[in-house]
Amino acid sequence: MNSTGPLSRRRALKTLFCSSAFLSLNLGSRSFLGAAEGDALDLLMIGDFGTTGEDQKKVAAAMMKFCQEGSIRPEGMLLLGDNFYSAAKDGFSTESIRWKNTFEDVYPAAAFPGPCWAVLGNHDYHDNPGGEKVQLEYAKKPGTRWKMPAKWYRFEIGSATSPLATVIALDSNLPKVSGGKDKKSGKPRGSLSEAEAAEQQEWLAAQLQSKRAPFTIVMAHHPLYSNGDHGDTKTLIGQWGPLFQEHQVHAYLCGHDHDLQHLELEGLFTSFILSGGGGAKTRKLESDRKMPYGDDVYGFTHLRVAREELVFTHYDATCKLLHRFSKKQDGSFTVA
Repeated sequence: MNSTGPLSRRRALKTLFCSSAFLSLNLGSRSFLGAAEGDALDLLMIGDFGTTGEDQKKVAAAMMKFCQEGSIRPEGMLLLGDNFYSAAKDGFSTESIRWKNTFEDVYPAAAFPGPCWAVLGNHDYHDNPGGEKVQLEYAKKPGTRWKMPAKWYRFEIGSATSPLATVIALDSNLPKVSGGKDKKSGKPRGSLSEAEAAEQQEWLAAQLQSKRAPFTIVMAHHPLYSNGDHGDTKTLIGQWGPLFQEHQVHAYLCGHDHDLQHLELEGLFTSFILSGGGGAKTRKLESDRKMPYGDDVYGFTHLRVAREELVFTHYDATCKLLHRFSKKQDGSFTVA
Protein backbone atom coordinates (compact mmCIF):
# COMPACT_ATOMS: atom_id res chain seq x y z
CA MET A 1 0.00 0.00 0.00
CA ASN A 2 1.37 3.41 -0.94
CA SER A 3 1.15 6.35 1.42
CA THR A 4 0.11 9.76 0.15
CA GLY A 5 2.14 11.67 2.74
CA PRO A 6 2.98 11.96 6.45
CA LEU A 7 0.18 11.34 8.89
CA SER A 8 -1.08 14.11 11.11
CA ARG A 9 -0.36 13.71 14.83
CA ARG A 10 -4.01 12.93 15.51
CA ARG A 11 -4.23 10.39 12.68
CA ALA A 12 -0.93 8.79 13.76
CA LEU A 13 -2.29 8.29 17.25
CA LYS A 14 -5.34 6.59 15.80
CA THR A 15 -3.18 3.88 14.30
CA LEU A 16 -2.09 2.68 17.74
CA PHE A 17 -4.85 0.21 18.35
CA CYS A 18 -6.03 -3.38 17.93
CA SER A 19 -2.90 -5.18 16.74
CA SER A 20 0.64 -5.01 15.46
CA ALA A 21 -0.73 -6.02 12.06
CA PHE A 22 -2.64 -2.75 11.97
CA LEU A 23 0.58 -0.83 12.59
CA SER A 24 2.65 -2.76 10.09
CA LEU A 25 0.16 -2.05 7.32
CA ASN A 26 -0.21 1.64 8.29
CA LEU A 27 -3.95 1.12 8.12
CA GLY A 28 -4.74 4.22 10.16
CA SER A 29 -4.17 6.24 6.98
CA ARG A 30 -7.12 7.13 4.78
CA SER A 31 -4.81 6.84 1.73
CA PHE A 32 -5.95 3.26 1.16
CA LEU A 33 -9.49 4.58 0.84
CA GLY A 34 -8.71 7.33 -1.60
CA ALA A 35 -10.80 9.53 0.69
CA ALA A 36 -10.13 12.87 2.27
CA GLU A 37 -10.23 13.30 6.03
CA GLY A 38 -13.84 13.02 7.16
CA ASP A 39 -15.09 11.94 3.75
CA ALA A 40 -15.87 8.34 4.69
CA LEU A 41 -18.47 6.59 6.85
CA ASP A 42 -17.93 3.57 9.08
CA LEU A 43 -20.26 0.63 9.68
CA LEU A 44 -19.90 -2.64 11.59
CA MET A 45 -21.46 -5.93 10.58
CA ILE A 46 -22.12 -9.23 12.33
CA GLY A 47 -24.22 -12.27 11.63
CA ASP A 48 -25.25 -15.37 13.57
CA PHE A 49 -24.82 -13.55 16.87
CA GLY A 50 -28.02 -13.84 18.92
CA THR A 51 -27.07 -16.54 21.42
CA THR A 52 -26.90 -14.40 24.59
CA GLY A 53 -23.71 -16.37 25.30
CA GLU A 54 -20.14 -15.49 26.23
CA ASP A 55 -18.83 -15.68 22.66
CA GLN A 56 -21.38 -13.12 21.52
CA LYS A 57 -20.28 -10.82 24.35
CA LYS A 58 -16.58 -11.27 23.47
CA VAL A 59 -17.19 -10.23 19.88
CA ALA A 60 -19.26 -7.26 21.04
CA ALA A 61 -16.46 -6.23 23.42
CA ALA A 62 -13.96 -6.40 20.54
CA MET A 63 -16.21 -4.15 18.48
CA MET A 64 -16.39 -1.64 21.30
CA LYS A 65 -12.61 -1.73 21.72
CA PHE A 66 -12.16 -1.19 18.01
CA CYS A 67 -14.37 1.89 18.06
CA GLN A 68 -13.03 3.36 21.30
CA GLU A 69 -9.32 2.96 20.60
CA GLY A 70 -9.69 3.97 16.97
CA SER A 71 -11.87 6.99 17.77
CA ILE A 72 -14.45 5.58 15.36
CA ARG A 73 -18.09 6.49 15.72
CA PRO A 74 -19.93 4.00 13.51
CA GLU A 75 -22.69 5.28 11.28
CA GLY A 76 -24.62 2.14 12.13
CA MET A 77 -24.58 -1.64 12.28
CA LEU A 78 -25.59 -4.24 9.72
CA LEU A 79 -27.16 -7.29 11.39
CA LEU A 80 -27.04 -10.22 8.99
CA GLY A 81 -29.59 -12.56 10.51
CA ASP A 82 -29.96 -15.25 13.13
CA ASN A 83 -30.50 -12.36 15.48
CA PHE A 84 -32.10 -14.66 18.10
CA TYR A 85 -31.33 -18.33 18.69
CA SER A 86 -33.43 -20.80 20.69
CA ALA A 87 -36.90 -20.41 22.14
CA ALA A 88 -37.37 -17.49 24.51
CA LYS A 89 -38.19 -18.74 28.00
CA ASP A 90 -40.59 -15.87 28.61
CA GLY A 91 -42.24 -16.20 25.23
CA PHE A 92 -40.82 -14.12 22.39
CA SER A 93 -42.59 -10.77 22.19
CA THR A 94 -41.59 -7.13 21.93
CA GLU A 95 -41.41 -7.13 25.75
CA SER A 96 -39.24 -10.25 26.03
CA ILE A 97 -36.08 -10.01 28.14
CA ARG A 98 -34.22 -11.27 25.07
CA TRP A 99 -34.30 -7.78 23.58
CA LYS A 100 -32.38 -6.49 26.56
CA ASN A 101 -29.86 -9.29 27.09
CA THR A 102 -29.27 -10.19 23.43
CA PHE A 103 -29.39 -6.78 21.75
CA GLU A 104 -29.79 -3.62 23.84
CA ASP A 105 -27.26 -4.44 26.59
CA VAL A 106 -24.76 -6.32 24.40
CA TYR A 107 -24.59 -3.52 21.83
CA PRO A 108 -25.31 -0.46 24.01
CA ALA A 109 -26.35 2.82 22.46
CA ALA A 110 -23.43 4.58 24.15
CA ALA A 111 -21.01 2.58 22.00
CA PHE A 112 -23.19 2.01 18.93
CA PRO A 113 -25.54 5.00 18.74
CA GLY A 114 -26.52 4.62 15.08
CA PRO A 115 -29.30 2.60 13.49
CA CYS A 116 -28.99 -1.19 13.50
CA TRP A 117 -30.34 -2.38 10.15
CA ALA A 118 -31.36 -6.04 10.45
CA VAL A 119 -32.43 -8.88 8.16
CA LEU A 120 -34.04 -12.18 9.08
CA GLY A 121 -32.20 -15.50 9.33
CA ASN A 122 -33.54 -19.04 9.39
CA HIS A 123 -33.38 -19.20 13.21
CA ASP A 124 -35.43 -16.00 13.37
CA TYR A 125 -38.24 -17.90 11.67
CA HIS A 126 -37.74 -21.35 13.16
CA ASP A 127 -36.76 -21.04 16.84
CA ASN A 128 -39.67 -18.88 17.97
CA PRO A 129 -42.84 -19.37 15.89
CA GLY A 130 -43.82 -15.95 14.62
CA GLY A 131 -40.45 -14.55 15.69
CA GLU A 132 -40.04 -12.72 12.41
CA LYS A 133 -43.24 -10.77 13.13
CA VAL A 134 -41.97 -9.83 16.59
CA GLN A 135 -38.76 -8.40 15.12
CA LEU A 136 -40.74 -6.36 12.62
CA GLU A 137 -42.98 -5.07 15.41
CA TYR A 138 -40.07 -4.17 17.69
CA ALA A 139 -38.76 -1.83 14.99
CA LYS A 140 -41.87 0.31 15.53
CA LYS A 141 -41.02 1.07 19.17
CA PRO A 142 -40.22 4.77 19.74
CA GLY A 143 -36.50 5.43 20.11
CA THR A 144 -35.22 1.97 19.23
CA ARG A 145 -32.10 1.60 17.11
CA TRP A 146 -33.51 -1.66 15.69
CA LYS A 147 -34.35 -1.03 12.04
CA MET A 148 -36.48 -3.55 10.16
CA PRO A 149 -39.27 -1.62 8.43
CA ALA A 150 -40.19 -4.68 6.35
CA LYS A 151 -38.88 -8.13 5.47
CA TRP A 152 -37.11 -6.43 2.56
CA TYR A 153 -36.28 -2.74 2.28
CA ARG A 154 -33.80 -0.17 1.01
CA PHE A 155 -31.79 2.63 2.58
CA GLU A 156 -28.96 4.96 1.60
CA ILE A 157 -25.61 5.55 3.28
CA GLY A 158 -24.48 9.17 3.30
CA SER A 159 -26.30 12.42 2.70
CA ALA A 160 -29.77 12.49 1.20
CA THR A 161 -28.60 14.67 -1.68
CA SER A 162 -25.37 12.79 -2.44
CA PRO A 163 -25.39 9.26 -0.93
CA LEU A 164 -22.31 7.08 -1.05
CA ALA A 165 -24.04 3.69 -1.19
CA THR A 166 -27.43 2.17 -1.75
CA VAL A 167 -28.12 -0.78 0.56
CA ILE A 168 -30.79 -3.32 -0.36
CA ALA A 169 -31.82 -5.58 2.52
CA LEU A 170 -33.48 -8.86 1.54
CA ASP A 171 -35.11 -11.85 3.18
CA SER A 172 -33.25 -14.93 1.93
CA ASN A 173 -35.67 -17.34 3.61
CA LEU A 174 -37.30 -18.39 0.35
CA PRO A 175 -39.54 -21.46 0.55
CA LYS A 176 -36.90 -23.63 -1.16
CA VAL A 177 -34.18 -22.26 1.12
CA SER A 178 -35.77 -22.30 4.60
CA GLY A 179 -39.18 -23.86 4.13
CA GLY A 180 -40.26 -27.48 4.02
CA LYS A 181 -40.80 -29.62 7.10
CA ASP A 182 -38.73 -29.84 10.26
CA LYS A 183 -36.77 -33.10 10.29
CA LYS A 184 -37.50 -33.76 13.99
CA SER A 185 -41.10 -32.62 14.43
CA GLY A 186 -42.37 -33.02 10.88
CA LYS A 187 -44.07 -29.64 11.17
CA PRO A 188 -43.78 -26.96 8.47
CA ARG A 189 -40.85 -24.59 8.92
CA GLY A 190 -41.35 -20.86 8.74
CA SER A 191 -40.22 -19.00 5.65
CA LEU A 192 -41.46 -16.51 3.12
CA SER A 193 -44.59 -17.62 1.31
CA GLU A 194 -44.41 -18.25 -2.42
CA ALA A 195 -46.33 -15.01 -2.97
CA GLU A 196 -43.92 -13.03 -0.77
CA ALA A 197 -40.90 -14.51 -2.54
CA ALA A 198 -42.34 -13.52 -5.93
CA GLU A 199 -43.16 -10.01 -4.68
CA GLN A 200 -39.64 -9.58 -3.27
CA GLN A 201 -38.06 -10.76 -6.54
CA GLU A 202 -40.07 -8.21 -8.51
CA TRP A 203 -39.21 -5.48 -6.00
CA LEU A 204 -35.48 -6.35 -6.15
CA ALA A 205 -35.45 -6.09 -9.94
CA ALA A 206 -37.19 -2.70 -9.75
CA GLN A 207 -34.72 -1.37 -7.18
CA LEU A 208 -31.73 -2.44 -9.24
CA GLN A 209 -33.22 -0.77 -12.30
CA SER A 210 -33.77 2.49 -10.40
CA LYS A 211 -31.35 5.33 -9.73
CA ARG A 212 -28.78 4.31 -7.12
CA ALA A 213 -25.74 5.69 -5.31
CA PRO A 214 -22.21 5.09 -6.68
CA PHE A 215 -22.05 1.78 -4.78
CA THR A 216 -24.74 -0.87 -4.44
CA ILE A 217 -24.65 -3.29 -1.51
CA VAL A 218 -27.09 -6.14 -0.94
CA MET A 219 -27.43 -7.79 2.48
CA ALA A 220 -29.31 -10.95 3.49
CA HIS A 221 -28.73 -13.97 5.70
CA HIS A 222 -27.98 -16.91 3.40
CA PRO A 223 -24.93 -16.85 1.11
CA LEU A 224 -25.05 -17.21 -2.62
CA TYR A 225 -21.54 -18.66 -2.51
CA SER A 226 -19.79 -20.05 0.57
CA ASN A 227 -16.87 -22.30 1.34
CA GLY A 228 -18.40 -23.03 4.74
CA ASP A 229 -20.26 -26.11 5.87
CA HIS A 230 -23.60 -25.00 4.38
CA GLY A 231 -22.00 -24.34 1.00
CA ASP A 232 -23.58 -22.49 -1.91
CA THR A 233 -27.29 -21.70 -2.01
CA LYS A 234 -28.33 -22.73 -5.52
CA THR A 235 -31.78 -21.15 -5.31
CA LEU A 236 -30.30 -17.72 -4.56
CA ILE A 237 -27.62 -18.13 -7.22
CA GLY A 238 -30.35 -18.84 -9.76
CA GLN A 239 -32.76 -16.08 -8.73
CA TRP A 240 -30.53 -13.25 -7.47
CA GLY A 241 -27.22 -13.94 -9.18
CA PRO A 242 -28.22 -12.81 -12.70
CA LEU A 243 -29.67 -9.56 -11.33
CA PHE A 244 -26.52 -8.83 -9.33
CA GLN A 245 -24.41 -9.35 -12.43
CA GLU A 246 -26.64 -7.39 -14.80
CA HIS A 247 -26.95 -4.38 -12.51
CA GLN A 248 -23.42 -4.52 -11.08
CA VAL A 249 -24.01 -5.04 -7.38
CA HIS A 250 -20.66 -4.30 -5.77
CA ALA A 251 -20.97 -6.42 -2.63
CA TYR A 252 -23.23 -9.07 -1.16
CA LEU A 253 -23.14 -9.35 2.65
CA CYS A 254 -24.42 -12.38 4.54
CA GLY A 255 -23.93 -14.82 7.40
CA HIS A 256 -25.42 -18.31 7.92
CA ASP A 257 -22.09 -20.12 7.86
CA HIS A 258 -20.43 -19.45 11.21
CA ASP A 259 -17.14 -18.05 9.97
CA LEU A 260 -15.57 -15.11 8.14
CA GLN A 261 -15.06 -15.24 4.38
CA HIS A 262 -14.29 -13.17 1.30
CA LEU A 263 -15.02 -14.82 -2.04
CA GLU A 264 -14.45 -13.66 -5.60
CA LEU A 265 -15.85 -15.75 -8.45
CA GLU A 266 -14.28 -15.56 -11.90
CA GLY A 267 -16.35 -13.43 -14.25
CA LEU A 268 -18.63 -12.07 -11.52
CA PHE A 269 -18.77 -8.35 -10.72
CA THR A 270 -19.91 -8.85 -7.11
CA SER A 271 -17.66 -9.47 -4.11
CA PHE A 272 -19.15 -11.91 -1.60
CA ILE A 273 -18.46 -11.14 2.08
CA LEU A 274 -19.59 -13.51 4.81
CA SER A 275 -19.57 -12.34 8.43
CA GLY A 276 -21.08 -15.12 10.50
CA GLY A 277 -18.77 -15.13 13.52
CA GLY A 278 -20.91 -12.97 15.81
CA GLY A 279 -21.47 -15.49 18.60
CA ALA A 280 -22.86 -18.86 17.48
CA LYS A 281 -20.45 -21.82 17.55
CA THR A 282 -18.04 -21.64 14.64
CA ARG A 283 -17.79 -24.42 12.05
CA LYS A 284 -14.88 -25.43 9.88
CA LEU A 285 -14.84 -24.49 6.21
CA GLU A 286 -15.33 -27.53 4.00
CA SER A 287 -14.68 -26.39 0.43
CA ASP A 288 -11.21 -26.08 -1.09
CA ARG A 289 -12.42 -23.55 -3.70
CA LYS A 290 -9.86 -20.79 -4.04
CA MET A 291 -10.78 -17.64 -2.13
CA PRO A 292 -9.01 -14.50 -0.89
CA TYR A 293 -9.84 -15.31 2.74
CA GLY A 294 -11.79 -17.70 4.95
CA ASP A 295 -11.49 -18.97 8.52
CA ASP A 296 -13.76 -20.45 11.18
CA VAL A 297 -13.27 -17.75 13.80
CA TYR A 298 -15.45 -15.55 15.96
CA GLY A 299 -15.32 -11.95 14.85
CA PHE A 300 -16.87 -8.99 13.09
CA THR A 301 -16.44 -6.96 9.93
CA HIS A 302 -15.76 -3.26 9.55
CA LEU A 303 -16.96 -1.49 6.41
CA ARG A 304 -15.71 1.95 5.49
CA VAL A 305 -17.71 3.59 2.71
CA ALA A 306 -16.00 6.34 0.71
CA ARG A 307 -16.81 8.11 -2.53
CA GLU A 308 -14.35 6.07 -4.61
CA GLU A 309 -14.23 2.71 -2.82
CA LEU A 310 -15.53 0.36 -0.16
CA VAL A 311 -13.07 -1.12 2.31
CA PHE A 312 -13.96 -4.33 4.16
CA THR A 313 -11.93 -5.61 7.10
CA HIS A 314 -12.46 -8.80 9.09
CA TYR A 315 -11.39 -8.78 12.78
CA ASP A 316 -11.43 -11.63 15.29
CA ALA A 317 -12.80 -11.55 18.85
CA THR A 318 -9.51 -10.17 20.19
CA CYS A 319 -9.65 -7.28 17.71
CA LYS A 320 -6.86 -8.76 15.60
CA LEU A 321 -6.95 -7.77 11.94
CA LEU A 322 -7.44 -10.84 9.76
CA HIS A 323 -8.16 -9.67 6.22
CA ARG A 324 -8.77 -6.43 4.35
CA PHE A 325 -9.68 -5.51 0.80
CA SER A 326 -11.02 -2.56 -1.16
CA LYS A 327 -13.71 -2.56 -3.85
CA LYS A 328 -13.78 0.11 -6.56
CA GLN A 329 -16.78 1.42 -8.46
CA ASP A 330 -15.64 -0.46 -11.58
CA GLY A 331 -15.83 -3.78 -9.73
CA SER A 332 -12.09 -4.27 -9.27
CA PHE A 333 -10.77 -5.24 -5.85
CA THR A 334 -7.42 -5.05 -4.07
CA VAL A 335 -6.36 -7.10 -1.04
CA ALA A 336 -4.26 -5.06 1.39
